[in-house]
Amino acid sequence: MLMLGFAGFLGLLKIVLMALAAFGLVDAVFRREDAFRAADKQNKMFWLIILAIALVVSYLFSILSILPIAGVVASIVYIVDVRPALKQVSGGGGGWRGRRGGSSSDGPYGPYNGGR
Repeated sequence: MLMLGFAGFLGLLKIVLMALAAFGLVDAVFRREDAFRAADKQNKMFWLIILAIALVVSYLFSILSILPIAGVVASIVYIVDVRPALKQVSGGGGGWRGRRGGSSSDGPYGPYNGGR
């Protein structure tokens, strides 16, 4: 009975870790390549490969082995470190959501009126 509960807990934990890696992968897919360079992080292809490997490894292997733990660490590094840097470089919105407001003539301190 106890082992059944423990196996259920590990199954739920495995799903959560796969969702974490999948979220990071989908987020990285929709980020622009130049944002990675501007944020002084590794390039986009590097993060796509690392997060895809983390997703596959977390699906194939038991959570108690070393490979899924390394995948979780990579996913957490992307979500906690790389993603905020990319959002800051791309103006906060970025990614798949696009621009939220303002116009194309807005500057950093408000609308640009052409020197009038």
